[in-house]
Amino acid sequence: MKDKRLIYSDQILKRNLLYNTSEALQLEPIKKSLSNTAFSKLQSRLKSKNMSTGITALLYGAPGTGKTETVYQLAKKFNRPVFKVEISETKSMWFGESQKLVKKVFTDYYNFKKKHKTCPILLFNEADAIIGKRKNTGSSPIADTENAIQNVLLEELENFDGILFATSNLVANLDAAFERRFLFKVKFENPNTENAAEIWRNKLPILSVSEAFKLASQFSYSGGEMENIARKSLMDEIIFGTKPDFKRILSFCENEKWRSKSSGVRIGY
Repeated sequence: MKDKRLIYSDQILKRNLLYNTSEALQLEPIKKSLSNTAFSKLQSRLKSKNMSTGITALLYGAPGTGKTETVYQLAKKFNRPVFKVEISETKSMWFGESQKLVKKVFTDYYNFKKKHKTCPILLFNEADAIIGKRKNTGSSPIADTENAIQNVLLEELENFDGILFATSNLVANLDAAFERRFLFKVKFENPNTENAAEIWRNKLPILSVSEAFKLASQFSYSGGEMENIARKSLMDEIIFGTKPDFKRILSFCENEKWRSKSSGVRIGY
């Protein structure tokens, strides 16, 4: 019987994700570890060496680059249920309750683990809120509560037995104490030109190859931002009854970011 608190592999829509070379290399050992056979073997060998048996990974980088979706696609590929933790649920208006809530997350996870033949994945999505830099003790009741939450989390991660992913957009704000607790740290960036062009073509098949490369070269956008533009293009088609031309799609791209318009120069590539 399925538990409504878990996301099962058959509930996850299959997606083809494209990774930059660096991301693919860093993700490869994680992928190789997640089959039932490999995971059991790893845990057995690690235990024999008196090492922590859990797999913990921090996926960090800009919003919309596929961090959370990567976890879902790994769960689908290896038929593992996901216990997704909404960070707001780990905080309470009453001092002392938050620590209990965090503790309960892990207690619930281990109960799920016992009930399922396949070890579930514990996902802390947008984890910045609970693994950010610690405040000065005594500076405020809120700071003390957040520090207490982090102490519980650090303790749980130290002895974790399972599969855990955390995602973060603001890794610079994370507390250094958590760095060692994550076995894998994978940085996600916007897709390179070749991958971006392929994503543009997948999301907007009306684009020619040259048009897709033009957009990929001119705009350093994440997959999530490209998804927004594809949605606006579809809405345009539905509302006006005609497919948007390249000029119209280009205007969507130019107005995707409100803070600054693209200068046509890609940064970091």
